[in-house]
Amino acid sequence: MTLEARRPKGIGLGQTRLFASWRSVILLVILSLLGCSNKPEVLKISGSKMGTTYQITIIADQLPPEDLEQQIEELLSKVDNSMSTYKENSEISQYNRLPVGKALTISQEFAEVVKISQHVWQLSNGAFDPTIGPLVDLWGFGPGERHDSIPTSKAIAQTKAQIGFDSVVLEENNLSKTKPVALDLSAVAKGYAVDRVADLLEMLALPDYLVEIGGEIRVSGFNADGIAWRIAMEQPQLFAEVDQVISITDIAVATSGDYRNYFERDGVRYSHTIDPKTGMPIDHNLASVTVLSESCAVADAWATAFSVMGADKSLELAEQLDLTAYMLVREDGAFVSKNSSSFNFFVD
Repeated sequence: MTLEARRPKGIGLGQTRLFASWRSVILLVILSLLGCSNKPEVLKISGSKMGTTYQITIIADQLPPEDLEQQIEELLSKVDNSMSTYKENSEISQYNRLPVGKALTISQEFAEVVKISQHVWQLSNGAFDPTIGPLVDLWGFGPGERHDSIPTSKAIAQTKAQIGFDSVVLEENNLSKTKPVALDLSAVAKGYAVDRVADLLEMLALPDYLVEIGGEIRVSGFNADGIAWRIAMEQPQLFAEVDQVISITDIAVATSGDYRNYFERDGVRYSHTIDPKTGMPIDHNLASVTVLSESCAVADAWATAFSVMGADKSLELAEQLDLTAYMLVREDGAFVSKNSSSFNFFVD
């Protein structure tokens, strides 16, 4: 992990290219002018955590605490140690081994992520389901050995019986289950970690920043040139072109899609995004979806939910709930953009 502090000289164009996580399909390019010599210092912190990379840019009128790098590292480690399914002693791993009827006392951070997940699960009518892991494994998209085989109807039905977020019970900070389900909060945890870092910076009176973890982003204030942060969203293809540029401040951005993670059999495309209700990969034409929200964790969860629901149902729900969403849909071999009405406010 590196910490870089520098004072820009002259006027130049700087670009930071952010690569989305494994489930993200839109490349996010941070466009900002570095400004002249009387501008505030630009501090950059980068590293790796939670199975991905992170980059933090701070426009500082005053130097941050000397241990800021360590504070961020400790904060991200705390989230990782709580919600990583790859760590045997993490809170989520302990819960996944928990017998039915037993309760585990969990941290406030873990409880907050479960509450966000429950909220999006309810409003999306189950499209977002953090217990879907067994179905993902069944289709060969899990952390185990990859296979491109199609499960039988019987196997799908049996595996569906093993999932169900309604079986997860949270009472204050006590988490239990009514049937032997397992949680995977990866669709929320990175966004939540972004929020935690942003909260730390604000607590330290550093209100102008961009925090990115695994492609999920939250910005506040202004860039080094004193204007809103600009993000270019590119089409999900090998030689991507900028599809849309937005100007944002005091908001988070999360993206999800099925562009890269899939297999084909007999001319049929099977996405890694599984519909919890059918147990089958999604078959709609939504390639990617980007959600903007004050909370990156909330944006992260909704991006996943909309990926399951498809463009038409997602846009209808987004309008009902006043959610900001931008989507790229496959139509006749090309990508067509669709968005909720509130997205127009951010178009550059």
